[in-house]
Amino acid sequence: MSQIVKSPTAEPAVAAPTPGESGRYLLRPAALADLPALERLAEASAIGISSLVPDRALLRDKLERSLKSFAADDDVSGEEHYLFVLEDRAQGGALVGTSGIAASAGFHDRFYSYRNEYVVQVSPELEARNRIHTLHLCHDLTGVTLLTGFHIDPAHAEGVAPQLLSRGRLLFIAQFPERFSDRIASEHPGLADDSGRCPFWDAVGRRFFHMDYPAAEQLASGPQRTLIAELLPQSPIYVPLLPEEAQWSLGQLHPVAELPFQILLDEGLDADTYLNLFDGGPTMEGRLPLLRSVAARRVFADAHDAGQGLRQGRWLLANAQVQDFRASVCSGPLRPEDLTLLAGDGGPLAAAPLPAGLGGASA
Repeated sequence: MSQIVKSPTAEPAVAAPTPGESGRYLLRPAALADLPALERLAEASAIGISSLVPDRALLRDKLERSLKSFAADDDVSGEEHYLFVLEDRAQGGALVGTSGIAASAGFHDRFYSYRNEYVVQVSPELEARNRIHTLHLCHDLTGVTLLTGFHIDPAHAEGVAPQLLSRGRLLFIAQFPERFSDRIASEHPGLADDSGRCPFWDAVGRRFFHMDYPAAEQLASGPQRTLIAELLPQSPIYVPLLPEEAQWSLGQLHPVAELPFQILLDEGLDADTYLNLFDGGPTMEGRLPLLRSVAARRVFADAHDAGQGLRQGRWLLANAQVQDFRASVCSGPLRPEDLTLLAGDGGPLAAAPLPAGLGGASA
């Protein structure tokens, strides 16, 4: 639970409000009733996005696992997976996005990635010096908290909706730190075309597994991920020996990943060290206390104090309840109905300023 703090005297720089957007979107834990809407989102997801597959049974399992995770009180183990959904209250609560958190990456086994490193070779006799890019199979990120499964309806990809869908998870983690690691990571899909062709997988993984990239990605979302990793080359991969197309694809983003990547980059996550095991996309990581929304977070004892302390700008607001977690983006001065929606019968509210200069048009 977060400590109650007094409001500072100076307001941080916050984005100017946009009329009509305050309290429009609501982030909450997913429920079984959300299954049909999640199916619609899954059917629209791109190749290489393995966290939301259009399979009713798998989606139901994901929902049931999330419900158990939110229901866990003091008996948290680290294997919890939390699934959130984003409602558009202007459309009668229509579900327009989803995102998740894995409390501990690789809880049942090691969580593998490639780590970027450079080998320096020097020959004084030949007056030669080479700095060679290499990829090292590692499990450095085992145990970190993993941000997962960001999906949003393209009609809502502008303005505050994606900001709430991504950053709202960070406030949940900050509200309940005992459930999570203080180190945060997020995998982002690399380059793959609509037919499932992936330059990095074709150059590396396919040589050891006779399967295409979409099939490999499906395996990657389950317990087979570690098995595949352990059968990949354990020695460093010398990047200059890879086909030029595969070299160029390293660290590149699938187009669907650009929006969530930029949001987390703005939060302060680093994207230079680790790569996705299967497609070479960037894996970001950082320390929770240093992330923008967490470092700037202010906690108010109740809705009244929040209303008094947040008189202008746009704020990401979240309550301090687990199963009834609610988060929204509201503009100051805060409306009583928005505070009631978040705080319910009372309790603390956390607030983080949305960055100044953020696109303000509501979708």
